[in-house]
Amino acid sequence: MSTRIRFFGVGGYEVVSPSCRILFDPFLIGNPGAPTTPEELETPDVIFVSHAVWDHMGDAFVIAKRTGAPIIGAADVRALMLDQGLPSNQVQATIHGIKLRVNGVEAQTVESHHWSQATLSDGTVVPGTALGFIVEVEPGVRIYHWGDSAIFPGMAMIGELYEPTVAILGCALPTALMSQVPGPAEILAGAMAPRHAAMAAELLSTRTVIASHYLEASDPDVVEFLSAVGEADSTGDRVVLAPEPGQVVVVDGDRAWVEDQ
Repeated sequence: MSTRIRFFGVGGYEVVSPSCRILFDPFLIGNPGAPTTPEELETPDVIFVSHAVWDHMGDAFVIAKRTGAPIIGAADVRALMLDQGLPSNQVQATIHGIKLRVNGVEAQTVESHHWSQATLSDGTVVPGTALGFIVEVEPGVRIYHWGDSAIFPGMAMIGELYEPTVAILGCALPTALMSQVPGPAEILAGAMAPRHAAMAAELLSTRTVIASHYLEASDPDVVEFLSAVGEADSTGDRVVLAPEPGQVVVVDGDRAWVEDQ
């Protein structure tokens, strides 16, 4: 058996295993690296939304509306999806620590040290909670999506409690999109800088690490992350991969690699 993890760019992924098809943070429209469109995606069993920010929540509503797929997110994500027209029984609100099963897919929610809020059509601002997810997509393959979190000591406990085998970790900043972020400050780094993300991989004790939160694998932060993971690795056998948007990471037991296109 093997699992295929297709990178959309930024924090978006399509995961296809022998038993399920899931989406994480499907940001496609407006994503210059997107390899597909919302209309081209096959129907997922579930869509996981880490937080209600445009470059992560992305096209979750459009995909869910077309396919009928359920959405899992925090309270602000649910409020926004209902406000846009999804039925109540298609959107599940959740919070850190909750374990869920939907369409046969089991997911464990965990902390994400980030922010989230949704603005409804009447101007109401609904505060929310960013989420990380751990999903066992086939026996022995547990994927952790970091949810745009900063590094925090509790990642060690996440690793101890849930033993993720694949960790998707942000390590860069999609600078081509930063013009869409209002405010006077120049954003110099994402929620996890490269060496922070490498330390997060060590805290999680995961064997396979997938770089995330970028548009090109040649991004200097991604290159630094690839080196830093090895420097922080106390096990000596950690595998780190940085696919280009559109590429697929194949996970087969203890092995993982980026598939040639």
